Amino acid sequence: MRDPKRVAVLISGRGSNMQALVEQPRGYDVVLIASNKPHAAGLDWVRARGLPTWAWDSKGVDKQRWDQALSRALESHRVGTIALAGFMRILSPWFISKWPGRIVNIHPSLLPNYRGLDTHQRAIDARDELGGCSVHIVTEELDAGEVLGSAEVPIEEGDSAETLEQRVLAAEHSLYPRILSEFVQR
Repeated sequence: MRDPKRVAVLISGRGSNMQALVEQPRGYDVVLIASNKPHAAGLDWVRARGLPTWAWDSKGVDKQRWDQALSRALESHRVGTIALAGFMRILSPWFISKWPGRIVNIHPSLLPNYRGLDTHQRAIDARDELGGCSVHIVTEELDAGEVLGSAEVPIEEGDSAETLEQRVLAAEHSLYPRILSEFVQR
């Protein structure tokens, strides 16, 4: 039986949300950091702290073959919950069905608004008063799973996608550890 409090964090880049999850654990234990980019900047931070990692470049690799290898790594670390944190790869239906209801993601919008990419610019272009972030359960449909929690961030006069992104990122770093803590208790 998988222990939901044993968490793997999946990253593709700098890993700032992963760092927040590692540094603010509340009732869960991050037991593995995995990446589809072996040279992701976040892995340097993880390795400097001696935390377990798994990385395999997904470029040019059959999607299901890559997902199966990842799943084996997760199982070998007895992971029960997977937290996507800037993981810029869509997981296969096979993988999602293998980990049903046990994968969560942080998304930089107030879902169901602005699924996918370019969320901050889309919110600004729509003249929204609020941007924000949401933690949701991963399903086969992109950014469409149950929203577990969200945080609102005002869109200010003169905001660019970059300035809004920085304020939303700060909200993500607070929201994600709290929601993950609640989620692993389910």
